Amino acid sequence: MNSADVLDVARDGIYTLLVIAAPVMGIALAVGLAIALIQALTQIQEMTLTFVPKIIAIFVSLMLLLPIMGAAMGGLMDRLVDRIVSF
Repeated sequence: MNSADVLDVARDGIYTLLVIAAPVMGIALAVGLAIALIQALTQIQEMTLTFVPKIIAIFVSLMLLLPIMGAAMGGLMDRLVDRIVSF
């Protein structure tokens, strides 16, 4: 295994990480931004108000996106096993 193979495996792993994490992080960002906008408009400056909606949104998004995440991780594992077998 040379350095090009190591870089390919690392690149594939980072790409898979982004595919798995980006949707959940984007949803958390959107919910946090919406709550911050509501807080700014209503002048309610409670620090703990953002946590509960974010936690609920992340939980729901994880439940909905879990099959996609599992398929992405399974695909990464298949590619890694194929690469290991080919050596």
